[in-house]
Amino acid sequence: MSAVGPRVVSLVPSLTEAVAHSAPPGLLVGVTDWCTHPAGLDAVRIGGTKNPDVPAIVALRPDLVVANEEENREADLAALRAAGLPVLVTGIRDLRQAFAELDRLLTGALGLARPGWLADAERAWARVEPAAVRRAFVPVWRRPWMVLGRDTFAGDLLARLGVVNAYGCHPERYPRVPAEELAASGCDLVVLPDEPYRFTADDGPEAFPGIPAALVSGRHLTWYGPSLVEAPQVLAQALGEARSRPVAP
Repeated sequence: MSAVGPRVVSLVPSLTEAVAHSAPPGLLVGVTDWCTHPAGLDAVRIGGTKNPDVPAIVALRPDLVVANEEENREADLAALRAAGLPVLVTGIRDLRQAFAELDRLLTGALGLARPGWLADAERAWARVEPAAVRRAFVPVWRRPWMVLGRDTFAGDLLARLGVVNAYGCHPERYPRVPAEELAASGCDLVVLPDEPYRFTADDGPEAFPGIPAALVSGRHLTWYGPSLVEAPQVLAQALGEARSRPVAP
């Protein structure tokens, strides 16, 4: 173990940001290529969330590898455990679980003081007031079209902001649904995040003419970390600015 504490490799971008904002410099020794926050992070890049370089991680001799049941493959985690590395796997399906798992990681596994941003995030979401209910679908990929289904963290955040996921009871968590079916779903809104697929004003809304489209920050919708502090305000503003594209004559 280093002088600043345990050596940590993070395989989850949002947890990388959470640890980096809460721990002394030098604690994070390895992160994925997708770990974009905070900017200028000084750590070895060890590949992607779905294809990490296991030998490179082992060579870093971490005291803990941080992972997530959804973002990382069990085969990779099993290989890390077989190499003798402790792996902490988080499971986050809603905001309550996010706060609990962040506590488990930061104060439990890493022995850090509870960060102020975590309390700020809890207060920010506690202040959210019920909004007018809108029924929406939430694409997360195109070619093929995939949407949020049941038991998703993003779906829970949207529900707290008055957006009911039309596919929230689907048996799959990320079902494939044809664009024609989505357009005919009778929803009041389509929510288009900029990750994992980067929807933009020119790529996404045109598929659903006549349905107001809200372009939202994927980091604020799907990341569990310091972004949760400003997420209620950022997401509510984007939802309030939803625009409808006219139906072609």
